[in-house]
Amino acid sequence: MKRYAAIAGTGAYLPETVLTNFDLEKMVDTSDEWIRQRTGIVERRIADADVATSDLSVHASRLAIKNAHIDPIDIEMILVATVTPDTVFPSTACYVQQGIGAKNASAMDISAACAGFLYGLDLANGLIISGQYNTILVVGGEVFNNIVDWEDRNTCVLFGDGAGAAIVQATEEPKGILASYIGSDGDYADINLLGIPAGGSRMPVTSDALDKNLNKIQMNGREVFKLGVRLMPEAAQRVLRKAEMSIDDIDLLIPHQANLRIIEAVGDRLGVPREKVYVNVDKYGNTSAATVIIALDEAIRQGHAKPGDLVLLVTFGAGLTWGSTLLRL
Repeated sequence: MKRYAAIAGTGAYLPETVLTNFDLEKMVDTSDEWIRQRTGIVERRIADADVATSDLSVHASRLAIKNAHIDPIDIEMILVATVTPDTVFPSTACYVQQGIGAKNASAMDISAACAGFLYGLDLANGLIISGQYNTILVVGGEVFNNIVDWEDRNTCVLFGDGAGAAIVQATEEPKGILASYIGSDGDYADINLLGIPAGGSRMPVTSDALDKNLNKIQMNGREVFKLGVRLMPEAAQRVLRKAEMSIDDIDLLIPHQANLRIIEAVGDRLGVPREKVYVNVDKYGNTSAATVIIALDEAIRQGHAKPGDLVLLVTFGAGLTWGSTLLRL
């Protein structure tokens, strides 16, 4: 009997503190109008100073576990997609394991920037359909406010904090992950394109690096925009071909929530009506690896994604990395 990897339950958690565009006007040379026109973002959530990525991820994971009606000890593996780990090591996934009491699970982090959650789903899908695992927790979580340069108006307006989680379980029903595709192109692994120069083995954090804000996000927004608009439609079409389906079969498209103009351009290139494209970037900004799972959980809770619906997730991030997943809920 063929095995499928189904989404048994989802959960999401956003910090309570809201940082609006009007708040940012008082911090940096920008305006609500400028931010809305260029990004579509109105506000974003910011974690408290003593809150780490694992804290947000534990909250989201507990909700996913509750919605999946399982016990944490049933989880066999934990995959946490993040570029803002609690520590370089141990992995954030180990802290999540401790926080939810999943004592039977292995645990590791995935570093694929904004594409991280779909990298995790792809890995979970392969491990489950192979028969090696039955229940895997996949998390996307970020605390970006610690790596944002709050004096750089081109980047600080874009990002927010949050986490989302999904319980992926084996099933014999033809649902869940119908097709998955991930890709990367290291020719674009340019820190100046999108990345953080300091903090790794190539450039340790020194007082000079701190003075130059090299431990903060660097981004060429114009080039990232062009790449995202090209790569996400390509990834979506590729996964549809694998599933032998067309874009007309899709009930809901959930793109990476980086920028409203990118989201609209991706929907237009794919030929998806605006009412079938899920958008929450206005409320949360870009939460990197967490965006698509936060959006999926929200869409399910609000009734925009219902059992039996065909949902297409697509994203891209630094690396460059990208991915797409086709789900039957």
